[in-house]
Amino acid sequence: MSTLLTVLLILTSLVMILLVLLHKGRGGGLSDMFGGGVSSSLGGSSVAERNLDRFTVGVGVIWFACVIALGLLLAYQN
Repeated sequence: MSTLLTVLLILTSLVMILLVLLHKGRGGGLSDMFGGGVSSSLGGSSVAERNLDRFTVGVGVIWFACVIALGLLLAYQN
């Protein structure tokens, strides 16, 4: 079980790195390359950026759950 959680933790860590790098920073970002640069002038974020936010939060929740589960599993192993 701990091997499965470790593999899942590594995979979600790599995906989190990729998703954070895709986010738009102050001067644009990699998300502009995938259509994230087209946004309205009303100050709202684009659809691509909102979806990227949702994916990032979802993967972050999975990553956090893996960290907690691995910590509990290793703490109670005798």
